[in-house]
Amino acid sequence: MDIGKFYFIKDQYFIDFPDKDLQTNKENINGKEHNRPCFYVIQDNLNASIYWMVPISSGTAKYQRFYDAKAARYGDCDTIHFGYVLGERKAFLIQNMCPIIDEYMNNIYIDAATGAHVTLASNAASEIERKAKKVLMLLRKGIKLIFPDIITIEKQLLAKLNPSTGS
Repeated sequence: MDIGKFYFIKDQYFIDFPDKDLQTNKENINGKEHNRPCFYVIQDNLNASIYWMVPISSGTAKYQRFYDAKAARYGDCDTIHFGYVLGERKAFLIQNMCPIIDEYMNNIYIDAATGAHVTLASNAASEIERKAKKVLMLLRKGIKLIFPDIITIEKQLLAKLNPSTGS
């Protein structure tokens, strides 16, 4: 898996890890896979087999209101970040990120116009990674800033990776 690129998640992930707060795959439209939402990939600091997937949304007006409210209340907002993907402004929903392993990866997001993998400018990628790792660190200290129960999902993924240890 290429870190810093965009991927889609297999439906099996949402079957194996049912959580009402995960941003699940959208339905097929006219029998064709719709490939939404798209997730930005970040490598885990502690386990190289775990990746963190940050969903992106085109609903920037909606998430701008949430961002502004949090920034007004707390002075900053690390749970939502805005950046450009293929020239369009998107909301990176760190508050909805989830852990994953290779077997649940579906396909990489390809720019239909060029056939190239979709990427971000390095400064945007660095900022999203910084915020995601900060929010994850705070979660591990008991401050819940992420909607899905990612700690439970992460434990289940680690057990799947290391069945003999049970962790």
